[in-house]
Amino acid sequence: MTDEQRQNRPIGIFDSGVGGLTVAAEVMRLLPGENIVYFGDVGRYPYGGRSREIITGFTRQNINFLLDHNVKYVIAACNSASAVALEAVSEEYDIDILGVIEPGAKAAISYSKNKRVGIIGTRATIDSDSYAKAIQRRNENIKVFSLACPLFVPLVEEAYIEKEATYLIARDYLKTLIDVDIDTLVLGCTHYPLLKKVIGTVMGDGVRLVDSAEETAREVASVLSVRNLLRTATDDVTLKFYVSDVPDRFSQVVKHFVGRNINNVTRVDITRY
Repeated sequence: MTDEQRQNRPIGIFDSGVGGLTVAAEVMRLLPGENIVYFGDVGRYPYGGRSREIITGFTRQNINFLLDHNVKYVIAACNSASAVALEAVSEEYDIDILGVIEPGAKAAISYSKNKRVGIIGTRATIDSDSYAKAIQRRNENIKVFSLACPLFVPLVEEAYIEKEATYLIARDYLKTLIDVDIDTLVLGCTHYPLLKKVIGTVMGDGVRLVDSAEETAREVASVLSVRNLLRTATDDVTLKFYVSDVPDRFSQVVKHFVGRNINNVTRVDITRY
């Protein structure tokens, strides 16, 4: 296979639903020449609350599906899969697989000056303690404050982004993190970047927000560059979207997340993989 053929292979991205589209959007923004294959397992969403064995099995199926599309790199844009399954599953494949937790954790460490970092996410992600563990593996001197914000996901999916009610909920959730004087806050759910303005306003200018989707895309760009796998041409870019079910208003939700109309959404039987 020539260098050009390797470079032209797509980046594969999977998530348990549509939240991973924020990662896809960041990859498209930072790497506009890359071909992308996205799989959203909306038929089995959410993964949080399921057993480790089930999440691991779903993760394998998702990776197998992407490999069937000859991808050159796999992004697990799912916090549950990243936290529970990725370490074990990655060893089974001869391809780079990146989750969203490690890039966010690394960025938080580099940004924090007072060594007080907040993490917000779904209950499943917060209960897994995955971000805190990833941060303290690298720097045990950092104090981590974790907070579940379960209402943020439905607010995003209903496009309730800058409503007064959203600000009220954000203030109620985040006041505990304001009180403990964090200077860095990790958005530990792929839905949360869409609430960045709301969260930033509530937290104030003294708190740096870490967008895991953005940090993941940066990590991918760095790795592909080092390995001479970047596709630099921006012509004939293909963006393919697959789902395990097609919920109502799916096309509107996709546009909301990636900022453009996506018409080529294909339903697949993921259990075949």
